[in-house]
Amino acid sequence: MEKGFLDKVEDNAAVRIWSERMQQEKSDSLAEGYGDEIRQLFYSNYGDLPYLLDIKIDKHLFRALTQYWNPAYSCFTFGKVDLVPTVEEYTTLLWCPKWVAARIKQKGDSKCIPWKNLRDLILAHPDVKKRVDVFALSIYGLVVFPKALGYVDEAISNLFDRLDKGVTPIPTILAETFRSLNACRRAGEGRSIGCMQLLLVWFHSHFWKVEKVSYRVFSENYSPLKELVATPRRDDITEEKWMAIFQNL
Repeated sequence: MEKGFLDKVEDNAAVRIWSERMQQEKSDSLAEGYGDEIRQLFYSNYGDLPYLLDIKIDKHLFRALTQYWNPAYSCFTFGKVDLVPTVEEYTTLLWCPKWVAARIKQKGDSKCIPWKNLRDLILAHPDVKKRVDVFALSIYGLVVFPKALGYVDEAISNLFDRLDKGVTPIPTILAETFRSLNACRRAGEGRSIGCMQLLLVWFHSHFWKVEKVSYRVFSENYSPLKELVATPRRDDITEEKWMAIFQNL
């Protein structure tokens, strides 16, 4: 798979880079900078969505993993073992029973909103709730559904017109991920419009060694995505090494 493919995926995570810079300048995270009440507002409306900003794409793992995607059955095939992310698994990882979003479809002639404009709104809008919504919209457009580099598809903004309907975005996230994997597998290259960060977290969750079962996993407030993000991982494993690991599963 060509290097340009992963470059495009990473470039579209500009919101994460900006968030990290703001954290350094303010000595705190964006949400914490607005206080506990605002942070609670964000998580109650959008689940663990912000943790996706902390996920960096492992190029070698992703290249190796994509080669084991089976387009015919829409699953990863490792020898005699088949694995595929499910709606239930993604819902658990994102901890989003209260997520509210409409299904988002690809439109070749769709209009896009520049990230710079959204960033300015987050910093300057007088309504705190609006700032929270715009920040969530940016994560959706640049990380979860990265269609145009540095831009958010205008169609994604439609999900905020249905905030009270309680429609989960998980099936749409999975559909876009599967479609993107199928296209990349057939062509051997391409640009992903699925959420690769969440896919890699899902993969790690199946091979996550736990020494002890913490009582926290039974808590209503337990966040598997937060736990996985905080778990140290090696980033020096080559694509060839990952291929060898997969061949021996």
